[in-house]
Amino acid sequence: MGFIILDKIKNNNKKIMIFTEGTILKPKYVNNLLSRINVMGYVPIKNSIDKLKEWQEEGYEVIYITSLKGRKAMKMAQRLDELGFIGSMVGYRQKNQDYATLIKEELPDILIEDNCRSIGGEYNMCYNQLTDELKNSIKHIVVEEFEGIDDVKLY
Repeated sequence: MGFIILDKIKNNNKKIMIFTEGTILKPKYVNNLLSRINVMGYVPIKNSIDKLKEWQEEGYEVIYITSLKGRKAMKMAQRLDELGFIGSMVGYRQKNQDYATLIKEELPDILIEDNCRSIGGEYNMCYNQLTDELKNSIKHIVVEEFEGIDDVKLY
């Protein structure tokens, strides 16, 4: 598994794991393929930065998951930092790994992701790769792709 450390300080033991692309970030021009490829051109969706800061102040550790791998995952971590996102780390898949491996490694209390509409829908969501046991232990929150987390209630 791959994790890029953003902040060495971890909050309490409550963890939110949140997918980056489509959930809290979007390409500047969503319908432009080149814009989707350039991670450094991604922008926050609505008030996602403030929402995550609010949750961190409530005692949650924020962990990100990206679909990117290797150097591109490093660029995603850099972009999150440049934009002012807070969090402890960015998780990414290494060769032949799935998202379930990353989720099992950190065991979040809450997993937030978008509905993956542009890449085929629910089938591609991280949550669907988890065992039933893990699904029962993690609260799953789904948002519309590119609509953000402004209205998300954790409990």
